[in-house]
Amino acid sequence: MPNRSEPSVGTEGAKGAKDVEGTEAEVEGDTDVVRFTFDGRALAARRGQSIAGALWGHGIVAWRTTRDGGRPRGAFCGMGVCFDCLVLVNGVPGRRACLVRVSEGDAVASQEGHGHGALDS
Repeated sequence: MPNRSEPSVGTEGAKGAKDVEGTEAEVEGDTDVVRFTFDGRALAARRGQSIAGALWGHGIVAWRTTRDGGRPRGAFCGMGVCFDCLVLVNGVPGRRACLVRVSEGDAVASQEGHGHGALDS
């Protein structure tokens, strides 16, 4: 039985999407895989997995910076209350990575602040 405390998504040595370093990403023991990109890097996740869960599985724990100070943020509450996990998904800012399920072909990107730069002016 697999240890559930270990990441479910690996990046070495099996069939899956190639990441920018040339290694292949896989989701261990699961053939129901979706491929997406994060900041241009090709990744894979289990179908139905949240974006936050998929990023955690790849060892990525911060994907947003604060408006004031540029401090790194990732998932905090994990249930959509705190808004620390905001990302851009297919060009749309302010998506909560803990609530949005990753879909085939999604382009996910880090976000600065609240993601609406024009509102800062």
